[in-house]
Amino acid sequence: MSQHPSLKGTSKITSRRNVLKRFERVNLLQKRGEWKEGSRGLGLKKTKPEA
Repeated sequence: MSQHPSLKGTSKITSRRNVLKRFERVNLLQKRGEWKEGSRGLGLKKTKPEA
């Protein structure tokens, strides 16, 4: 029995994620200088991934 083509090789599908994990958002805010040291990781600003 063969495998369905949509299930083969996820390396072919390379879509860009539009949702960042919390630690990625904190790192991005730190790079931009919008993160205050000692701040909590709750209620973070909305961010878009860097290009």
